[in-house]
Amino acid sequence: MTVGHFNAIQTRRDFLDRCLGGLGVASIAHLMAAEGRTGAVQANPLAPRDPHFAPRAKNVIFLFQAGAPSQMDLFDPKPTLQKWHGKSLPPSKTKDLKLAFIKPTASIFASPRKFQQYGKSGLEFSDLLPYTAEAADDICMIRSMHSEAFNHHPGQLLLMTGAPLVGRPTVGAWTTYGLGSESSDLPGFVVLSSGRGTSGGSSNWSSGFLPSTHQGVVFRSTGDPILYLSNPEGVDRQLQRSTLDALRDLNEEHRHRTGDLEIASRIASYELAFRMQTAAPDLLNFSEEPTHILDSYGIENETTRQYGTNCLLARRMVERGVRFVMLAHASWDDHTEINSKLKENCDKTDKPVGALLKDLKQRGLLDETLVVWGGEFGRTPMAEMRRPDDADNAGRDHHPDGYTMWLAGGGIRGGQTIGKTDDFGLSIVEDPIHINDLQATILHCLGLDHTRLTYRHMGRDFRLTDVGGKVIEQALA
Repeated sequence: MTVGHFNAIQTRRDFLDRCLGGLGVASIAHLMAAEGRTGAVQANPLAPRDPHFAPRAKNVIFLFQAGAPSQMDLFDPKPTLQKWHGKSLPPSKTKDLKLAFIKPTASIFASPRKFQQYGKSGLEFSDLLPYTAEAADDICMIRSMHSEAFNHHPGQLLLMTGAPLVGRPTVGAWTTYGLGSESSDLPGFVVLSSGRGTSGGSSNWSSGFLPSTHQGVVFRSTGDPILYLSNPEGVDRQLQRSTLDALRDLNEEHRHRTGDLEIASRIASYELAFRMQTAAPDLLNFSEEPTHILDSYGIENETTRQYGTNCLLARRMVERGVRFVMLAHASWDDHTEINSKLKENCDKTDKPVGALLKDLKQRGLLDETLVVWGGEFGRTPMAEMRRPDDADNAGRDHHPDGYTMWLAGGGIRGGQTIGKTDDFGLSIVEDPIHINDLQATILHCLGLDHTRLTYRHMGRDFRLTDVGGKVIEQALA
């Protein structure tokens, strides 16, 4: 083969086609098909798709409290800790403990919080969560969550992807892969962030090996919802439309040559961004919201403004058909000064969460919107003392066994508590619920069988729940 001839071969496909008489191309096609990367291109890859069975919910709002909120200071009171405050755990309780920073001999740290029963159901909430507690009869509290991971990034990966490994699709991506989205002008999976940023970062909303169409799109609560969404000066809508048409034609030609559906995702992203230039500013325009609604979310209050804005945006998004909205608030990682830091985070988030649940219910949206609240694990009943001379410096270490998350809305029977931990809050004594069980239940509420929602990758079928997961039947309405 001459140099000139070699230079004329522009792609590996050209090379294999000329050298192997088409056999190489057929082999590539077979391999790409096995990876789900060939086939007909949908005009809208996020077009709504039928679920496996009748759904209980249409949308999800995941209130991700990154960093691990303390369950025994918020949801799971442990009076026994008062008797043991300042003492070490009995030796029988320290076997097989997974601890990140402290030793099993660390002193017991009783919660100073006051708990009260709320609603007809009598669910117990700490005095730090009075607004969320008003929705007690709509909330299903799970006190027996457990995870294998006791460090933040693996824990967040397990919560969001079903495995503590980078590169897997997240629950939001799996949801839009299975169901598409009912919104044609906004992404199917949107992320709203507040606080200091999550340990897992963008891996918490990644599409992994799924087409990138399904990854979460991060919105900002002020200014342009997405950076660079507005046209630069001198570029009007007609010029942008003609530019996108030219790009689409070039990308289609390239896709036809390579068979790579990721190019189709790129085309779809450009088109969605074009439509969003009209839809997104309207989404952020709160001028038509009644004053009492803005006040309930705390939009005008400096403490609650950011999280309240995100909660109100979440409601407006599900109204517009966005399938999955994640609110990522960080950080609840209170290794020190937990009494003051926990109050600070609750002051920021509790009122907006209570308003969101009430607002959804008043609008008839709670029945079709599944709301999930929680972090990657919980916290220990023992104190972490980084400055032993300062009692106010006390915090709590990571604890992956027996922590609390809650569900409300679409398909969930509220006003109940599932699971129970021992008197110290160390281990589960009733109804253990694994992260994969939670994921299976989220998909079930959306009408998806977690064992059937699969994607072929690297020679095998993957799913959100990895090789585990069972639906939490007692949580369902």
